[in-house]
Amino acid sequence: MAGGTNTSIKVVFRADSSVNIGAGHVMRCLTLAAALRDRGCTVSFISRDLTGNISANVEAAGFRMFRIPAGANPCPDVPFALDVPADVAQTAEILRQEQNVDWLVIDHYGIDATWETPLRSLVGHIMVIDDIANRKHDCDLILDQNLYENMESRYDGLVPENCAKFLGPRYALLRDEFVQARRSLRERDGSVKRVLVTFGGGDASNETAKALEAWRLVGREDVVVDVVVGAANPHREQLKQLCSELPNVSFYCNVSNMAQMMSEADLAVGAGGSTTWERCFLGLPSITLIVAENQAETTAAVGRRGATLNLGWYENVAAADLAAAIKQVIGTPEVMRDMIRESFVLMGDSASPGAVLLVERLLRKL
Repeated sequence: MAGGTNTSIKVVFRADSSVNIGAGHVMRCLTLAAALRDRGCTVSFISRDLTGNISANVEAAGFRMFRIPAGANPCPDVPFALDVPADVAQTAEILRQEQNVDWLVIDHYGIDATWETPLRSLVGHIMVIDDIANRKHDCDLILDQNLYENMESRYDGLVPENCAKFLGPRYALLRDEFVQARRSLRERDGSVKRVLVTFGGGDASNETAKALEAWRLVGREDVVVDVVVGAANPHREQLKQLCSELPNVSFYCNVSNMAQMMSEADLAVGAGGSTTWERCFLGLPSITLIVAENQAETTAAVGRRGATLNLGWYENVAAADLAAAIKQVIGTPEVMRDMIRESFVLMGDSASPGAVLLVERLLRKL
């Protein structure tokens, strides 16, 4: 089947996005979805209708979106918690409606084997995208694109013995724009003339404002700063105003050319998460704050490899601390060059990005 197309293959994604969950789960699913569509597959999404979701982005990309009610959160302190029986019933209804679904792809921290097993009979195969390895899954393939010290044994006992494991940054789901940008990437020399600030789609704790205050303390008016926020960012207007008050700082919302912006930047300031692999893939040095539990272990591992300067948990980092870190890396080009080199080493061969490798395996399974 490799090398051809098959319009009979049907894939359904189950992932959520919101102000508190962020956009990362749906965004990486969109990357895989686009690669599957390019091979002739029929692709649709199922998402809860949560506040600040990016379901409209999914539809704008040309995919069918099934919205299910947000429902009551059984664990208000856990943004991704869901009512499993209700969610299973709602998902099952859609799967029956779709009929003959070949792959159900799940990217959701609130879903485990208790959700997956009841839906087994309605789909051909199940794929899980995960990065916290804290629960059992009933799946045929698991993807964890992150870096951990115990990567190879991380899912032992958590997935069936015959489950195919795609583990590590080599399998990172990177949009085609990043693959294209890598092919024409300029050589960086460690100097800093342009800085990119972005903390993902939601940024509930408003780390972007902290970064802007830090940049004010740095006081480098000769450096261009691009600030990018997502459409779900609840602080958009405040941030736009803050940017307008600083020289050489530009504000952008919901951009579609992130690979280009990363390619043009010499340094990034942002959160951990899936953006880490986009930065590393393009050899962009970064200063990273941990803003969610699922980012902690990976961000620390990337920091130990020297591919980022990890400042730790956001609540322990004041604007003055961030300003000091920015001054440090800007003033030491050799540190910047080390981060560039280690980023490329971490991501491996760019010829076969993760989405391509995964699509080939998904199609082979049928």
